[in-house]
Amino acid sequence: MKLDALFIATHPDDVEITSAGTAIKLINDGKKVGIVDLTQGELSTRGNLKTRKVETDNASKVMGVHYRTNLRMKDGNIENTITNRLKLIKVIRETKPDILFAPYESDRHTDHINASSFIRESAFQSGLAKIKTGKLAAFRPGRVFYYRHAHDFPISFIVDISDVFKQKLKAVECYSTQFYKPSADAKGEPQTYISTKLFWKDLEARARFFGFKIGAEFGEPFYCYEDIKISAKNLFEI
Repeated sequence: MKLDALFIATHPDDVEITSAGTAIKLINDGKKVGIVDLTQGELSTRGNLKTRKVETDNASKVMGVHYRTNLRMKDGNIENTITNRLKLIKVIRETKPDILFAPYESDRHTDHINASSFIRESAFQSGLAKIKTGKLAAFRPGRVFYYRHAHDFPISFIVDISDVFKQKLKAVECYSTQFYKPSADAKGEPQTYISTKLFWKDLEARARFFGFKIGAEFGEPFYCYEDIKISAKNLFEI
């Protein structure tokens, strides 16, 4: 399937937390959008692979994504090897996305840190014709945009997600084993960084913070290593 945009996440629920609003906006604008999860999140303190798969499928339906796959790399041990790069290169060449979205390289979670450079190298090498992946031709996305996790980062642009923020939250809520849910806490499940009520409040707070910076109610920030060209007429839309 030819995609307009491909979001790459280290774990299922990463896209939902960081950039689901942007994915939904693109879909509402008629774009073909897909997600690649590198791992199954098998090291997550809460839930298991079966519940995580159901949650991921439900979240995908809420967002309306056209394509989602999981490369089943080892959670907690994402290695930038040629074997792993070939797995992602094949997906990129099959879907031919115009733009990629990936985690920024600075974060508290080592998987996010390691995945960032791994994705960047894979995107570049996907355009090298001498790297063979069967009959799939070389293809390189036009841009890679990086989304924010826990740490601050340089911002190239912020997407206004005000009109789809409630839908984004519904996608995040699909991961009922991972995030704040009083009934789950009452059963004695272990508390994690993302399962607290404070983290749930932070989801809204950070979206409001970045939205405010562009005069909107809610926003999602992104960074691009390369300069971004815009036309003169688009200056009036900034």
